[in-house]
Amino acid sequence: MPNASDSLPTAPKSHRATGRITLSDVARAAGVSPSTVSRALRGERAVDPALIERVQAVSAKLGYVPDPAARALASQRSNHVAILIPLLSNALFVDLLDAAQKTLRAGGYQTLMGVTHYDASEEEQLLREQLLHRPAGLLVTGLDHNPATRKLMESSQVPCVHLMDLPATDRDDAPYCVGFRQTDAGAAMTRHLLQTGRKRIAFAAAQLDPRVMQRLYGWRSALQEAGVYEPTLEFLNPAPSSLALGGILFEQIMQQRPAVDAIFFCNDDLAQGALMAALRLGIAVPSQVAIAGFNDLTGSDQMLPTLTTVRTPRAQIGEAAAQMLLSLMRGESPAAPQLDLGFEIVQRQSS
Repeated sequence: MPNASDSLPTAPKSHRATGRITLSDVARAAGVSPSTVSRALRGERAVDPALIERVQAVSAKLGYVPDPAARALASQRSNHVAILIPLLSNALFVDLLDAAQKTLRAGGYQTLMGVTHYDASEEEQLLREQLLHRPAGLLVTGLDHNPATRKLMESSQVPCVHLMDLPATDRDDAPYCVGFRQTDAGAAMTRHLLQTGRKRIAFAAAQLDPRVMQRLYGWRSALQEAGVYEPTLEFLNPAPSSLALGGILFEQIMQQRPAVDAIFFCNDDLAQGALMAALRLGIAVPSQVAIAGFNDLTGSDQMLPTLTTVRTPRAQIGEAAAQMLLSLMRGESPAAPQLDLGFEIVQRQSS
């Protein structure tokens, strides 16, 4: 039995020197304009579904492969979105990236990823390189960028949404961003520990990127409000965050400040390492010292004891930021420039 696609018209051989099937070839074979083919292949909602199906069938029959360089040259924009994230080794950013990419692909866009390694100059260079490809939009982690990077974003006039962070207060002139207030989350976890009767609460941090420092400010402000802030209980290490470093920080704190009754770690991997160290050293958690983390990463609910932490909506942030960017790329204005998705204190056995 013949396939439905066998009845589709055949395009004349391309006259391009390369012999490559072009968008115009597909348009002639489908009996529509090239612009309609372009919109149909992007899956735009304004195009009739039956027409989208027909164009896709013709495109597949002819073996048409879109030329992103030609599309970018013709439209002054490509069909890809540039995404800048700090690390791929952190599940936090993997979850965010996965959700953003799925949403953008459903909207007809590809993603071009860059990893900044928390380095401002590397972020600037990556952005310069990606802007050469005329991206349709940008997704960038955080709000803290060097002056050159900020100027590149502004002068490019490419729609941009910032991830994971929000300005200290709601402002109409703030950049488009989706996330939560890190300072508030740090303060909320500290208040939780205070409510359990703890008074000598240490803060242990690694990496020391802007979001970590905002959590530190939240911890500090909550303790100052309670009248129990001690500057000597800040333990800050610029090394990359890891399970091993968490164990090292835990041992350091317990040796130098044995009267500490709680430790708030800036990331779950540090806190998980601390719990392992406590087991190894025979230090009882939470009766001797409570331990809390941040981000509710995989495995935190399987630790012994299970880890109290701040649950952050990273997948939801990735999806919502991508949706906001899709609106901007369509020339639409989001309902608000900032979207606060909040956080949740998850109390488990370690506190």
